[in-house]
Amino acid sequence: MKFSVITVCLNPGEKLNATLESVLRQSCTDVEIVLKDGCSTDGCVEKWQRENASRPEAERVKIYVEKDSGIYDAMNQAVAHAEGEFLLFLNCGDVFPDDGVLERTLAVIEQERKAGTDMDRLVLYGDTCSEKNDVVIASAPVINGFTCYRNIPCHQSCFYSAALCREKPYDLQYKIRGDYDHFLWCFYRAGAKMRHMDFPVASYEGGGFSESSENRKRDKREHRQITSTYMSGGELFRYRAVMAVTLAPLRSAMAESRIFSGVYHWIKKSIYSV
Repeated sequence: MKFSVITVCLNPGEKLNATLESVLRQSCTDVEIVLKDGCSTDGCVEKWQRENASRPEAERVKIYVEKDSGIYDAMNQAVAHAEGEFLLFLNCGDVFPDDGVLERTLAVIEQERKAGTDMDRLVLYGDTCSEKNDVVIASAPVINGFTCYRNIPCHQSCFYSAALCREKPYDLQYKIRGDYDHFLWCFYRAGAKMRHMDFPVASYEGGGFSESSENRKRDKREHRQITSTYMSGGELFRYRAVMAVTLAPLRSAMAESRIFSGVYHWIKKSIYSV
């Protein structure tokens, strides 16, 4: 099995259908969907099973119902069930922007394999379509320390070798930035190769747990804790200075604005392309 697309859910509503259908429509069929349900009570998982029982492709959807302590515990449970060589995490409501994402990713994997890359130490990432602002968010073409501090790729647009996720499960002390901690571990500790794919991987719904106003303080606190774990004091000083000089709060506001986000992300992608 080449790919495992992992979706964790708890009372997902109709969003579940969009995510599952997006994966099942992929032209590359060497993929399983690991649906890890945290004991939902809305009946959506059972409804999907009933309505799709006769579809041959529905056999690729593996459903596991287990209690969990939160999203990262659920993701760890799902990883334990996954059989794919590469894992992608799509939340309910998030979808592939087109039907050829897995096929194009497979071509990149084969390039890396032929080049002799350690396939157990590989992270592939692409750009992200923001449904909230209707723009394509360009990911940095090269991952370095400042990228890790400021602007890592969207988690839903990253394919991880399964070995990386098994060696370092998501840290349950983090409620918001467990995926950020894992990405930095892959870069700083595991020495994983980070390969940018110049196409959108996921269409991200936005508005999740980490984006609610009451969790922004915790988000910042976890960011400080994680960066201090992987980065030296000198690094952190330099990165914070750069953020201040380049007016990071203003740029963030532009990136999230419906009026300015399109222009902002176009400029950012143009700079990355130079």
